Amino acid sequence: MARADERKYAAQNRRARFDFFINETIEAGIMLTGTEVKSLRAGRVSIAESYAGERDGELYLINAHFPEYQLAGRFFQHEPRRPRKLLVRRREMDKLFAAVRRDGVTLIPLSIYFSDRGYAKVEIGVAKGKKKGDKRETEKERDWQRDKARLMRAKG
Repeated sequence: MARADERKYAAQNRRARFDFFINETIEAGIMLTGTEVKSLRAGRVSIAESYAGERDGELYLINAHFPEYQLAGRFFQHEPRRPRKLLVRRREMDKLFAAVRRDGVTLIPLSIYFSDRGYAKVEIGVAKGKKKGDKRETEKERDWQRDKARLMRAKG
């Protein structure tokens, strides 16, 4: 598997780390149709408003937008916002469902990328929502890190 910093991301949820505390992350496979894979490789997928949830004892990616692949015919298209099944081992799935029920956390997709073998993977974060004050703290910390880097460059 490629290291996290070397991955070629097909889609990222940049807002997730600002809006949520990410407790842990897991990697899951995703079941896609052919036109969905083509759309993902084209980099047109949006996971900004999506989440992972339980349906019939399985884990699904809900509300992710995979736009129609324009080069395919009308009859071979997929539905852009359909729920997509995530492939996770039963033990991990049960642990995630228990955390959602017990702790009130949310399962947020952080990114979608292709593995070395060419399979589409989703990085899911077990997240707890931030309050307004927490978001301000995050912003202050980010500003301080930026200013600190500027000072170090100016001196060095």
